[in-house]
Amino acid sequence: MSTPHVVVVMGVAGTGKTTIGPLLAERLGVPYAEGDDFHPPANIAKMTAGTPLTDEDRRPWLDAIGEWAHGRAGLGGVVSCSALKRSYRDRLRAGAPGVVFVHLTGDRKLIEDRMSHRQGHFMPTALLDSQFATLQPLEADEAGVGVDVSGSPEEIADRAVRALAALDSE
Repeated sequence: MSTPHVVVVMGVAGTGKTTIGPLLAERLGVPYAEGDDFHPPANIAKMTAGTPLTDEDRRPWLDAIGEWAHGRAGLGGVVSCSALKRSYRDRLRAGAPGVVFVHLTGDRKLIEDRMSHRQGHFMPTALLDSQFATLQPLEADEAGVGVDVSGSPEEIADRAVRALAALDSE
């Protein structure tokens, strides 16, 4: 890659954004930012209570991630963010026009199983259905790639690097 991308690792809860993001950043030689760290405390309290966030709740979170991504333009970086709706990705692109998305995809059963084994995370498995209901996959006019989450984290990160390289060669 000639100019490092700012990559948003997206997908429903449990796809491994927080695991794959740092691995991808390491392979690309750029910094990683954890998207959950951009949530205001009120959002975390809602999710911990099992209440899905509204679009209004997500705006300041998306804007904060967009600001970080904008600051990394030309330098590269990786940030995790569910970015489930096209409108959320549009908001991120408004703040950071050059972002590229890596959409972590997988079978619902696999993702639920992984979520049930996580410890210390505020997102309960009960919200997985709302995540899938909200998900709008990347569209053809959006810069990004889909990456299957089966296999080890290293295999997934390697697939993401190859997919991004293929995107660059198009």
